Amino acid sequence: MTAMQMATRTERAALTPIIIIGTLFFIFGFVTWLNGPLITFVKLAFDLDTDAKAFLVTTAFYLSYFFLALPSAWILERTGMKKGMALGLAVMAAGAFAFGNFATLRNYPGALAGLFIMGSGLSLLQCASNPYISILGPIESAARRISLMGICNKTAGIISPLVIGSTVLSGIDAIEQQVRGTTDAAARAALLDRFAAKVHAPYMLMAGVLVLLALWILRSPLPEISASEANVQIRGQSAAGERSSIFQFPHLWLGVLCLFLYVGVEVMAGDAIGAYGKGFGLPTGQTRYFTALTMSAMLCGYVAGLVAIPRFISQAQGLSISAVLGVLFSVAAWLSSGYVSVGFVAALGLANALMWPVIFPLAITGLGRLTEKGSALLIMGIAGGAIIPRLFATLKEHYPFQTVFLAIMAPCYLYILFYSLRGHRIGQASALRDGR
Repeated sequence: MTAMQMATRTERAALTPIIIIGTLFFIFGFVTWLNGPLITFVKLAFDLDTDAKAFLVTTAFYLSYFFLALPSAWILERTGMKKGMALGLAVMAAGAFAFGNFATLRNYPGALAGLFIMGSGLSLLQCASNPYISILGPIESAARRISLMGICNKTAGIISPLVIGSTVLSGIDAIEQQVRGTTDAAARAALLDRFAAKVHAPYMLMAGVLVLLALWILRSPLPEISASEANVQIRGQSAAGERSSIFQFPHLWLGVLCLFLYVGVEVMAGDAIGAYGKGFGLPTGQTRYFTALTMSAMLCGYVAGLVAIPRFISQAQGLSISAVLGVLFSVAAWLSSGYVSVGFVAALGLANALMWPVIFPLAITGLGRLTEKGSALLIMGIAGGAIIPRLFATLKEHYPFQTVFLAIMAPCYLYILFYSLRGHRIGQASALRDGR
């Protein structure tokens, strides 16, 4: 059998798992990219006086990855990836149920707890699905498979802001005017109660769908893959070799920081874009849809990665190009204003698209039996989505928001550029020697 025939057979065998994991990535995207419009929702529904308080939405959601990633790896070691994915979906359903009910009651701490629970379920799903799709085939082409997953993710990311914008946030400009024009406390509370209640039905429906998906995953033909057997090679040689500790892989730890910064800038471009547009005085009725613009740009980037990697450029080269584009678009947003500036922020979606598909496989390359722990550390890096946007929301209360935006984004992209050029190779030479 020729190498081409073997590759074709492998691709066909992987088709069903790819479809199943692609469905999960669609769910990731739909739930995750609701956070941008939710920032707008909670600021009005809970009558918050600053963006920093509203950005607790992303803080609660993304911090769950930091606290739950390592426990998720422990759970997956005992349940296996398939049952772990189903459990993650069930936890997400519980979180959606909690958020929908607490938000309707206008109980902000309870609503944030619901988002934390949803993020916890997603942490378990991410710990299972990302290494799974990375090692489903050759690690050198993992970016192509993750790009395909990204298309599923960002398609959902386009849809979810449109859905919540046209249902929960419909007529929000008029509601804001009514609330501002109402001096009677009881009437104001009644208006906000009615607005908050609009979120209940969508989140109850979401909880039900997530439960059904969990049952579907349990009954699906998704095969188990042993990471310790599948991810032991770097360029045909054992990379794990005699290494017994996760601390012996510097390219992994540099990758954790890289992914932390990447998720931060991704959330800035996707979730904070509404607050960025409001800085120019743009109406809320328009800013509620800005997240969909960023997701559309990311979708284009994923398609480009699917075509280009590894046929025309390597994974690391794709990451370098993306980082340079990130710096250029950030500077362009700083130099412009209004809708043009918002357009450059949305264009960051194009720059960000290939980053996760490349950073994740580069960082776990050759970890062997330590792949699950390494993947959990990378998932912890998703906490960048909690820290960096929160930093932006706090600093923009005291300094020009465009200057704060550039001061945060440019250094992040420059570190990502370093990782693409040098960071992912640090320690790889000694890894090869260990495997000999």
